[in-house]
Amino acid sequence: MSNEVRPLYLALDLNVLEHLGINLYSNVPAVLSEIVANAWDADASEVRVTWQKEVGTITIQDDGMGMTPDDLQNRFLTVGYRRRDEQPGTTPKGRRPMGRKGIGKLSLFSIAKIVRIETTKDSLKGAFRMNLDDIRKKIREGGENGKSGTYEPDMLSTDGIDFPKGTRITLSELQRRQTLRTTKALKKRVARRFSIIGESHGFRVFVNDEEIVPSDRDYYDKIAYVWTYGNQKDVVALCSNIQSIESRPPEVGDGKISVNGWLATVDRVGFLEDTDGDNLNRIAIFVRGKLAQEDILGDFSERGVYASYLIGELRVDDLDEYDGPGTRRDQDAATSSRQRIVEDDERYQSLRTFIGKELKHIQKRWAELRDKKGSDDALAIPAVKEWVDELKPSTRKKAEKWLGKLNRLRIDKVDEQKQLIKHAVLAFEFYRINENLERLENIADENLQATLTIFEDLDGLESNLYGQIVQQRIKVIRTLQEKVDKNDLEKVIQKYLFDHLWLLDPSWERTEGTEVMERRVEGLFEEVDAELTDEERRGRIDIKYRKTAGQHVIIELKRPERVVSLPEILGQIEKYKSGMLKLLAAQGARNESVEFVILLGKNLVEWKNPGGRERTIGALESFDARIVFYDQLLTDAYRAYDDYMKRRRLVDRLAEVIRAIEDYAPASEPETAD
Repeated sequence: MSNEVRPLYLALDLNVLEHLGINLYSNVPAVLSEIVANAWDADASEVRVTWQKEVGTITIQDDGMGMTPDDLQNRFLTVGYRRRDEQPGTTPKGRRPMGRKGIGKLSLFSIAKIVRIETTKDSLKGAFRMNLDDIRKKIREGGENGKSGTYEPDMLSTDGIDFPKGTRITLSELQRRQTLRTTKALKKRVARRFSIIGESHGFRVFVNDEEIVPSDRDYYDKIAYVWTYGNQKDVVALCSNIQSIESRPPEVGDGKISVNGWLATVDRVGFLEDTDGDNLNRIAIFVRGKLAQEDILGDFSERGVYASYLIGELRVDDLDEYDGPGTRRDQDAATSSRQRIVEDDERYQSLRTFIGKELKHIQKRWAELRDKKGSDDALAIPAVKEWVDELKPSTRKKAEKWLGKLNRLRIDKVDEQKQLIKHAVLAFEFYRINENLERLENIADENLQATLTIFEDLDGLESNLYGQIVQQRIKVIRTLQEKVDKNDLEKVIQKYLFDHLWLLDPSWERTEGTEVMERRVEGLFEEVDAELTDEERRGRIDIKYRKTAGQHVIIELKRPERVVSLPEILGQIEKYKSGMLKLLAAQGARNESVEFVILLGKNLVEWKNPGGRERTIGALESFDARIVFYDQLLTDAYRAYDDYMKRRRLVDRLAEVIRAIEDYAPASEPETAD
């Protein structure tokens, strides 16, 4: 065969060039992928991409079969050349070709105005150059004359071809240089478009002499939970931070297709943010080792939080079963752009059904795994662990589950995570005191963060806690009011008063751990009682001692019908006070105060005299003593707490807001299961 230089030509419509060439691809990696795919089909072992930013050129050279001058005309310059029809089956190396439509070479003009081709096969060499502006001009002129647009490339000398076989393509006058940043970025984006790059596949690709390897995809080390389909040991080996692996059946239920690959979630949403423009929150579909659809996840209306953590690669070769005339299926599932799958294809529909079912499984498992990790992380904080341990066992489990649920939120910063844990503790206590933890568990993931922001400080919880106390106390007061009448007043008051000191003063609560002191005071009472007359003992219902926050209280209940005098009261108080001071001194608590409360049903004898009421009250105050009347006791207590109930709008509003968030569903959108 001769190596004579003979004219070549390119014939096509201008619309074809614009739509299937210049406008077909949107970025440099996509275009380079078409050239790399052609090298795979040519049985190349190596492809070297040289990007010279300073001069604005990209050179792609492979050591594949190359092309003869006839091949250049009949195959490369023929738009729509159906390689698989004329060369069916596999390549000499046993590869299943990626190319099919014969339009990939037009994509070169989407990033470069000048394309130079140099190739050699069987000692026959060919070289030519194409200029986009000249192509447009020639095609336009042909159309104006009513003829087919024909462009003749500039034939070049082959003296510069210094390789025995293969093809070298040089792109210059680049039009999308802004999409190129670094060698690392280019390697990463090319790596993400193929699943067959690497020594194990006998297909090595280099960018500026740096070999592209699977780890260049730059997301394996971010994977936390992974679900595999088929043998994925190589992928698993690259995932250095895996926390959970689950093998799933690769066969699709209807038997039309099978899948190979993996789906996974990352620990943080931020791990899927790519500085070079790729969307990593996706499920990529590969066919015959090449990216066929960048993302199929977008076809699903996944509203669960888990979906924003998803990434995956699925290889589905059954979407391209055509290997020449007479093969089982002659229906290409790829669109003309070669960047998506035809959605009406029954195989694509089967794939969608399969992925949909897998996503539901992953959603459930992801929630379980994230909850466990979130709980463990929260409990690693000593104060949180201590708080949880103080809860009852049944409540403790609910608290751990609730803390784990926080891990479903899209929060990456440690400080924000700690803040959420604080809010979560307050929220849990809020629902616990409302005895409504079941409602807490049912807060949907999408409402979780909005709910937590309500509990940004202790004020809301404090208001609600006090509100709960108030409600309980009013219930006690109302119970007393229902039971009290003239016949059983003494018994009812005696039963409730000593255990509910707040009936006398809202700020009083019995202090725990004072049993020893109470026994000693009871002994004091016995000593004082021994000196009382029979009439004085009969006129009293009971006497008790209680320790409240900050002071000691002695309460004496006189019978409601008894009329007593100031000297009688002061005489007894003086004895009690003297004894109490001795007890306190013995305990080293000289400075703690003692208050006396006398509960009466009738006015003092002295109150009949002019100014007697004021004088007796003053005298009692000098002994830290005061009188409380039975008929005022419940009325005053109820009024104190009823006033608060009228002012607790904040607490009520808080509860309403939480209920509204939980119950909210946009009217314009149907409710769907998360």
